Amino acid sequence: QVQLVESGGGLVQAGGSLRLSCTASRRTFRDDIIGWFRQAPGKEREFVGAIRWISNSPWYGDSGKGRFTLSSDNAKNVVYLQLNNLKPEDTAIYYCGVADSDYIPQTASEYHYWGQGTQVTVSS
Repeated sequence: QVQLVESGGGLVQAGGSLRLSCTASRRTFRDDIIGWFRQAPGKEREFVGAIRWISNSPWYGDSGKGRFTLSSDNAKNVVYLQLNNLKPEDTAIYYCGVADSDYIPQTASEYHYWGQGTQVTVSS
């Protein structure tokens, strides 16, 4: 079983940046997908973006387009989520999960091995 650990969250002012990390305890299958989601209080888990190990090609949901950037370091089993120009509405717990699929899933139910999440708080 794979364990995922998210890190890098914190409190920043609007316009600031953070780099989140999702570290896997071991390498999953090469064509697996690492997805990032976020969940604000009282809301459902929202797809931010995902990347496939084998291709290192990112895919972004509406919440991740334009200001967020995904990358991976396959040698370290880490996927990064760079958050730029943060806004108060980006405040949420950010989670990563693993999916094995031919396409990029955008629903949380298609992912497993979730980490504990990392809190991102953006002040205005």
